[in-house]
Amino acid sequence: MDLNDPQLYTNRELSWLSFNERVLQEARDPNNPLLERVRFLAHVANNLDEFFEVRVAGLLQQMEAGVSESGPDGMLPEEQLQAISREAHRLVDEQYAFWNEELLPALHDADVHIRCLDSVSDAERAFIQDYCERELHPVLTPLTVSPAHPFPPVINKALCLAVLLKSKKNETFLGVVTVPRILPRLIRLPREEEGRRVDYVFLADLVRAHLPKLFRGYRIMGTAAFRATRNSDLYLDEEAAEDLLLAIEDELKHRRKGDTVRLEIDASAPAKIVQRLKTIYNLGEDQVYRVHGPVNLNRLMMLYSDTPRPDLKYPPYQPVEPHLGETLGHLFAHIRQRDILLHHPYDSFNTVVQFVTAAAEDPRVLAIKQTLYRTNEESPIMEALIKAAEAGKEVMVVVELKARFDEASNIRWARQLQDAGVCVVYGVVGLKTHCKLLLLVRQEADGLRRYVHIGTGNYNPATARGYTDLGLMTAREDITADAAEVFNLLTTQSPHPEVQKLLVAPFDMLDQTLEKINREIEHARAGRPAHIWGKMNALEDPKIIHALYQASQNGVKIDLIVRGICCLRPGIQGVSDRIRIRSIVGRYLEHSRIYSFENGGSPEVYIGSADWMPRNLRRRVEVLCPVEDPELARRLRSQILSACLADTVKARELLPNGSHRRVAPSDGCLSEQDALMALARGESVDIPDLISPFDPAAPQAASRGNGSVGETRRTSAKAKK
Repeated sequence: MDLNDPQLYTNRELSWLSFNERVLQEARDPNNPLLERVRFLAHVANNLDEFFEVRVAGLLQQMEAGVSESGPDGMLPEEQLQAISREAHRLVDEQYAFWNEELLPALHDADVHIRCLDSVSDAERAFIQDYCERELHPVLTPLTVSPAHPFPPVINKALCLAVLLKSKKNETFLGVVTVPRILPRLIRLPREEEGRRVDYVFLADLVRAHLPKLFRGYRIMGTAAFRATRNSDLYLDEEAAEDLLLAIEDELKHRRKGDTVRLEIDASAPAKIVQRLKTIYNLGEDQVYRVHGPVNLNRLMMLYSDTPRPDLKYPPYQPVEPHLGETLGHLFAHIRQRDILLHHPYDSFNTVVQFVTAAAEDPRVLAIKQTLYRTNEESPIMEALIKAAEAGKEVMVVVELKARFDEASNIRWARQLQDAGVCVVYGVVGLKTHCKLLLLVRQEADGLRRYVHIGTGNYNPATARGYTDLGLMTAREDITADAAEVFNLLTTQSPHPEVQKLLVAPFDMLDQTLEKINREIEHARAGRPAHIWGKMNALEDPKIIHALYQASQNGVKIDLIVRGICCLRPGIQGVSDRIRIRSIVGRYLEHSRIYSFENGGSPEVYIGSADWMPRNLRRRVEVLCPVEDPELARRLRSQILSACLADTVKARELLPNGSHRRVAPSDGCLSEQDALMALARGESVDIPDLISPFDPAAPQAASRGNGSVGETRRTSAKAKK
């Protein structure tokens, strides 16, 4: 079969919608705590926002530009938009059916109530009236659309109320009120007695009830909540920009007013309001999403975060603090002796924070270099870098100003860092800096020594508690020298970085990966062990997929854990029948990237920032790092990858037609994330070793250790869900 046949490739956008449907399945799963189900539903809505802002917006631009090229799946932009519209409308209908028919009744039964205004008591009504007068009314701005007042430039994703008005002269007008973003979307009603019951009303309902006071002299004929999603991609010529920071800052202003790509509106909206908004935003009927419930389910995240009901959430998990000594000197000694592998959120991210904050105070640390893709608003790492610069250390930070939806935050940090004397650079023109690198240079008794942290996730303590990510801390001279070379690449824009151990995109990572896949083919042909394991967020690159198909045809076994987009179709006879792919969607967002090649019995294991996607391999600066400590490599294979492959609770297997189905438990239940939490706490867990050990004498049970600590935890009891 021709390996370029479009039937062998799943469309990227439809695969992404399939991932979001798996998130919705978690919301619908009654085995998850009730408020966690609310959180999953909010994630579905938030994911769809970004999908329309970026992916759908890009396809619309391609269609308007007359693009007639198709991807490996053979679908033209117009065909993709039609297919997306069908799937997205179906998904939205399922969201709201679940909210109305399952989640709302379940919340009511659990004594968490979303109240209508006509059901409130006199005391609650008095509270609402007082709130409206004090907090709401002063920040509302009603507008009537007329020649003197054109339709307001509503910003991206702002929740609004459209009002159909009739004047005393019997003229019809359209009124618009924006629901203030500065106020909480859910207003909690006070209760005289303390107890488990919690009551909320939606802010939008308060605004709706307040409309007669806003549009005095008009008769209100109908209302509808609506929300317009706009194109949010940035478009700028980096080479022509004299100051990239100012250019991006200016472009961000246009994002709030980009072309509209989707209209969400009350299903009960009067036809006149819908038609008027469609005309104003220049939208087709397929771009209108009529919803039976609150417009923008993403606001339900507040219901999860603000409801004081721990009994309706996952039991709290406290990340384990590795025992690495009491001082930074002890930590450096550990790293010199042996590499350290951190697995977040099971291992605390505080180790990384302490690594930077203590380095800022250590007089022996002379220089700190770091990449910044995303971080939180009050980042202790950024604060430490500022203190280090103020203390006279050489500090250099590569700030990625084009990290989507974090551009404004990164601009603020770039300015603060510059004001403190940090050398701030913006990477290589035309490429995003996505690698996660931290390099320290320290004066020691035997001379200067470099220490490196290489991660799979961002330097963000907040997301490190909700994303599964890996970090390697090492003082190996070859790897630290390579990391220094990558930083030189980012500051000098050198076209030819010279590295020995790291795989660096967009320079050699793709070619090196293809070579490793082809090497497995040669091993299989020669009768030697040949197997590829991978864990990633997305698999999309056509060259990688083509090579994996060839490997399968030549006898190489391939096991992949792909959380989101996957354009490869496994299980096709004669093409991909040796490829198995699964997706895990659970309590934590699976974000770590691990790649392992059996290599004829001499396995290689890599971790890093890159997925197998064209953007990672061709348009970003990425790093994959070999894990050469045998115990740590065994931990990655026999514990983490094996746990993912053994999961029978949150795993779904990818079928040849591109759909997923839940893995059926064959012998007991094992949840990968629950097992790794238990293991981190020191509990005994039986994780089947599904990956061959490095050598015949290696222990078969999954071991748990932090490298230089030399800590191993035995695993001997089933980890139940």
